[in-house]
Amino acid sequence: MSALTQGTATPRGGPSTRRSVTDVVARVAMWSAFFLACVPLVWILGSTILKGGHMLLDSGWWTNSQNGITARRVGGGAAHAIQGTLIQAVVTAAISVPIGVLTAIYLVEYGRGPVARLVSFMVDILTGIPSILAALFIYALWVTTFGFQRVPFAVTLALAMLMIPTIVRSTEEMLKLVPKDYREASYALGVPKWRTIVKVVLPTAFSGIVTGILLGLARVMGETAPLIILGPYAKSISHNLFDGLMGTLPTMINQDRAESLQPAVDRVWGAALTLILLIFLLNLAGRLVSRFSTVRA
Repeated sequence: MSALTQGTATPRGGPSTRRSVTDVVARVAMWSAFFLACVPLVWILGSTILKGGHMLLDSGWWTNSQNGITARRVGGGAAHAIQGTLIQAVVTAAISVPIGVLTAIYLVEYGRGPVARLVSFMVDILTGIPSILAALFIYALWVTTFGFQRVPFAVTLALAMLMIPTIVRSTEEMLKLVPKDYREASYALGVPKWRTIVKVVLPTAFSGIVTGILLGLARVMGETAPLIILGPYAKSISHNLFDGLMGTLPTMINQDRAESLQPAVDRVWGAALTLILLIFLLNLAGRLVSRFSTVRA
């Protein structure tokens, strides 16, 4: 019995020991990478909270604008920038969502041949372009070609260029996850393809599509280049996208970033923390919606 045991025992330094060592090394490497990735995030978030958190605790920050407030003067709020950011985000989503979702439906359900490959290629290009190039393109088209003034609506067009590829790719992936059996069962009952898409495919992938839209919206809300080039900053509250200027949180940060006076510095950190909070809430909403997704691979 002892001889049999000795014969089948794993020799010291054998495969089992090597696997254990490899497992430990892999765990250490993954946890080290995780902590290294968290360091800049925690650093930025902690610095922003420490330097700008007191601004958000003031009720006037959410109700007042910066109209009449100079860099030396304490007071005012970010109501104009918060409203401007949300208005532009809603209009950008209204432009991007129909185009992005319909493009994804075409690529998944109808796209065949060179046209579909060209559309997919163009989406890939738009995914990688810097925001400043989108802003310069809209500037050349809106201001130089058509002769219009720089207005907030032009900003939404540039942001839509950045948001559409994100929606297309996320919606495309969610539509591909819908089982083919659902479509085939609908076709077997005599339901036309367009109705199958509307009544079967889209409802099944709805939660995932909404998640992609919210994440794409959170991405463009922090863009600065289109706002600087196409939508100059205004300290007063404005709701008109086609006339005048409109303040936003990124341009509010850019407006006072070069000031060394403490009131201006506090407003910069407060606006930064407010923008982080809005984007965090959008990402949180996307995560919550994804938990109720009915799509299964």
